[in-house]
This record gives sequence, structure tokens and C-alpha cells, in this order.
Amino acid sequence: MITKLLIANRGEIACRVIRSARQMGIATVAVYSDADAHAPHVKMADEAVHIGPSPARESYLVAERIIKAAKDTGADAIHPGYGFLSENAAFARTCAKNKIIFVGPSPEAIEAMGLKDRAKALMEEAGVPVTPGYHGDNQDADFLKKQADQIGYPVLIKAVAGGGGKGMRKVEKSADFAAALESCKREAASSFGDENVLIEKYITSPRHIEVQVFGDSHGQVVHLFERDCSLQRRHQKVLEEAPAPGMSEEVREAMCSAAVRAAQAVNYAGAGTVEFIVDGSGELRADGFYFMEMNTRLQVEHPVTEMVTGLDLVRLQLEVAAGGRVPAQDEIALSGHAIEARLYAEDPVTGFLPSTGVLERLDLPEGREGVRVDSGVEQGGEVTMFYDPMIAKIIAHGGDREEAIERLIDAIDSDVGVWPVRTNAGFLRRALAHPDFAAGDVYTGFIEAHLDELVPPGLPALHYGVAALVLSGEERGSDPWDTLAGFRLNGAPRVEYGFDAGGERLSVRLTEGGVSVNGEPLQLSDVQGYLSEQGGVVEFVHEDDTLLAGVEHHRDGLLITLQGQAVLVRDHDAAVDADALAGGDAIKAPMPGKMLSLSVKPGDAVTKGQTLAVMEAMKMEMALTAPRDGVVDAVNAAEGQQVNEGDVLVALAEDGEG
Repeated sequence: MITKLLIANRGEIACRVIRSARQMGIATVAVYSDADAHAPHVKMADEAVHIGPSPARESYLVAERIIKAAKDTGADAIHPGYGFLSENAAFARTCAKNKIIFVGPSPEAIEAMGLKDRAKALMEEAGVPVTPGYHGDNQDADFLKKQADQIGYPVLIKAVAGGGGKGMRKVEKSADFAAALESCKREAASSFGDENVLIEKYITSPRHIEVQVFGDSHGQVVHLFERDCSLQRRHQKVLEEAPAPGMSEEVREAMCSAAVRAAQAVNYAGAGTVEFIVDGSGELRADGFYFMEMNTRLQVEHPVTEMVTGLDLVRLQLEVAAGGRVPAQDEIALSGHAIEARLYAEDPVTGFLPSTGVLERLDLPEGREGVRVDSGVEQGGEVTMFYDPMIAKIIAHGGDREEAIERLIDAIDSDVGVWPVRTNAGFLRRALAHPDFAAGDVYTGFIEAHLDELVPPGLPALHYGVAALVLSGEERGSDPWDTLAGFRLNGAPRVEYGFDAGGERLSVRLTEGGVSVNGEPLQLSDVQGYLSEQGGVVEFVHEDDTLLAGVEHHRDGLLITLQGQAVLVRDHDAAVDADALAGGDAIKAPMPGKMLSLSVKPGDAVTKGQTLAVMEAMKMEMALTAPRDGVVDAVNAAEGQQVNEGDVLVALAEDGEG
């Protein structure tokens, strides 16, 4: 029996584990870095131990400090969450040596599934279908290129120790292979300490469907049905749902049985996920899926499985770790449909660059019927450069897929408000409302194929006009539809507001003739709705009861929320233009991070789009490219250096110079 549990993680998963442990009467211990000293998981736990500086490699990834914290507090078990040390076999062994229960599978199972090349060989022996490719030990670059050429493009280069989309590159043609391989190996070495890769055939129209499995120490392995995680961006999951759209009982039986065989092949105990790449070019087929990898831990998207099965997976993890048994397969049943959306601190308009800063406003849809929120941040907290930029997971359950989608859209529309940190809320809402998604036409290239629809260049000008009208009525206490309100007949008949939207300056002007945005007139006849006041917030609601805009007072002006995205509105003269990330003569750091490489020096001639530098921030590698043809005038950073957002890293000589 576990009496005291240390959670070797942070953020929402640490909070999630603490909730289940508390319900079971288990005392909890949190660990934290400098950046997390005041984080919610620290406040929730019964005890908390400081384990080092903010960078994860100096705190959450230092096994010795985690073990010492457990021993010092008398914790008899450690839950690793996901990421960090969760799939580290050496850490699991260290726990055992110190007589501490590791809430997860055996070190041997982690090792067997941790390296993708060995795992695929093991799966072939177990009769689990695998994707064609090269999974051998020869890591010579020329040899790997020949293998890719023989397999046929497109191919996927994948780190053998990888996960979470790290160390993975799709290569469309032979000429691009060498550069992709080098980048993939560098990211793999940085993220996992192992630069070895494997090569796989890239399945066209692929879907990503995974099966939740659970084993115990008594030899029993069951599945908890499937999840569809096909909507991804850069191999990172965005929306996950259970069950998978279009899944038949025949295909479900084949896929779930294969997942159970995969777990049985390594005597698996605990929570695990077997991931399959699925041919989505037509109807799902029993012979149309291939083993991709097994994650030997709890997944980020586990709440959708909990909502359709009624099981608490963290509770089950703790029970199994203490010697308990998993339920019988016939005791596990599907009920309804669940969808999870990952709310990230990132700006889709700037290419999904992470957004950092203090969460001065954080509204989440907690307490709504059929909606669950898992979060590890709070209003007043800070999103830093050191960790994954997830703010929350919003999960909706319904009697069917249509109801789950509607509930999730309503939750995002009505109850999500974040400022000044930017989020992907509007992007999520548009993805959920897309007719192809509603029809179940999901595949891993969905977001890329519909990017222009999912990430418009900014909020529609109509919404800014609506916001200006709301603002006019809020400031003057009069009818906002009367565009002459507050105007003097013998004065300049206009009021102007400045908006900073995604780095773009928008000027909204009210005159007796109507409203214009950046000089373009708006057709006010298209604006139909009504005003209401909710708790001091003036809201503009469309006639179909969709919230279009809300306005409330803020110390720097008025805060307008437009479909989940907040914009601070100041007096026109006080509005400040946002600097471009890469101007005509300068390549700037898009956010705080570490320089991985610099490939140019002063005097070098460069062409538009050429990679000049690579930096790493918030677990993401970013290539910075030349904004135009030119000559390098100055290089202001060095490899390994920490840089701040907006720092000029490379400067180009003015046109005609150099």
C-alpha cells in the first residue's frame, strides 16, 4: 500500500496526480524548480521540496535530487507523470534500489519499448504489423540516405529514443535528406541524449490512432479502447478524441488485440499506450494499421479515455503499483464520445511561436455540464521559457460526437479568456467547427491542409468594428449603435482606437458615416446582435447567442475579449506598434531561448529563406531564416548563448551596401 507519493513532475499533470492521490487518502509531495516556487502543484501538495534552478536539466531531470527528496520526506512511491523521467529505465531502477515504488512499468519494459528500432523488431516477433523501413544499427549518413532512397519518398526520420514529436522529420525528396538528418540527430541528442535514428515509409493520408492498455503484476493485460489523435501540428497533438471517428467493431477488435499482444510481449504492468499509424485513404481496414511506438507512461490525452470509460487512470496506476489488479476486459465499456483540446500559450498568427508572460487574466470553462478542465497554472502566474507552454486541457463529453463537439465549442466561445499571453483558443475553435472535422474527415495533415482557414491573418475586421461600437457605448453610457454619440457638431466628428492584433496595428475609426478599420469601411448592416452586462463586463452577443465581444476596465485601458482572444484597447495616441520578428535588415529572437547554431559570419552573402541560425526554446527547435537577399553585416550572438525576445541576432547590410 502506498502511503506517501512524490510527484516527479510539474504543471497540470502534477495537479492531476495529486487530486487522485488525495481521494485515495495518500499524502503527496511536490517538487519544484526556482520558476515553479509559487506554482499551483506546489500549493496543492501536502509537502513541497525545492530541487534546483529553473532549467529542467538542472531540476526535474536530475534523478539524484528527486530520489533525495523522496527519502527526505519519507515518500514510499514516485509518480513520474509524463515527460521528464517518466520513460527513463535507469531512474526506475534507481527507485527500486532505494526501495521506492516507481508508478510505472518495469525498467525492462521501458527499455524494450523505449528504442523504436528494437521495439519494432519485438513487435514483428509478436505478430503486430509494423511500417516498412530501416530499423538497424548502421547510422552512417550516406548509408541511411541509400536506405531512404530504396524505401521511396516521402520518408520519416525518427529518433529511436524519441517521443512527443521531437527528433522527427518528414523528407519529401532525396536532395533534402542530408539536412533533415543532421537537424533530426541534433534535436534527438539534445532531447534524449541519443542521436540514433530509424527511417520509415511515410504513409500518405495517415491517421494516428492509439490504444490505451493497462497491465498488472499478475499477468493480466486489458485495453481501454482507442483514441484518435490525428489532428497534429509538427507531430504535436492538438485535438484528441475517443472513440475514433469511423471505427468499426471489426477494426477495433483487430487493433486493440494487437495492442494487448504488444504489451504482453514485454510483460507490461501499468498504464501504456500503443500508437498506430493508420491508412486513412478510405474506410478503416483491419489490415490497414501499423505499429508506430509504445509510450510506457500515462499520456497527456488520458482524460478522453477516462470520460468514455468512467475509470480514473491515475487511481488505477496507483492501485496496480501497489500490487492491485486491473478490471476484467468485459467490465470495461464505452459510453458516449469525448474530445480534448490543448490550450497552449502560443500565437498562431506568428507561426505558433510560444507566448510567455504573466497571466493577468485567466478564465477557463470550469463547472460547465459535460466539460472538464485540467490545468496547472492560475491567474497571476507566469508562463516561462523553461517548460512546455500548455495552459490547460479542455475536455468535453457528450452522448455522441456531435454533442461533444458542440459542448467544446461552446466552452471555448463563452468561457476562455487569457491576457496578455496569447493563446491558440481561436485556432482550436475554428478546427472544431470546420465542416471536414465535423464529418470525421481527420488525418495528420488536416491542419496543414486547412491552415489558411484555421489561422486567418488576424481577427476579422468586423469583430474589431463590433468591439469599437461596444467600447463607444461603454465609455459614454449611451447607445453604441448611435455612431454620433458623444460627437460635437462643431468638432472633429470622429473617435479613433488603436488595436495591437498579432503584431499588426489596426486603427478603428468611428465617424458619422460609420466605422472603418485601417481606412476600410465596415458594413454595419452585417452586425446583428444585442448588448448585455455580466458582472461588470459589457458583452456583445450575436443574435444566435454567440459571444462576439466583451469589454471590461483594465488599469492600462479597456480589455476586449473576442472569441477567446483578448486585446487591450488604449487611446489611439498611446497605442504602440509591435516590432516585427524579422525586419528587412534584422533577424531577431522570436522569444527567449538558447542559440544552437549560427551558420553565417559578417560578409557572407545570403539568400531569402536561407537558414542563418537555429535556436531552442520551450522544448522546440526553430530555424531563423533570412528575410531577403543580402550580405551579413553583423552577428550578435554565439552558439550556446541565452538570448532574450527581440534581440537582434543577425543584421544584414542595407540594400546597396556590403
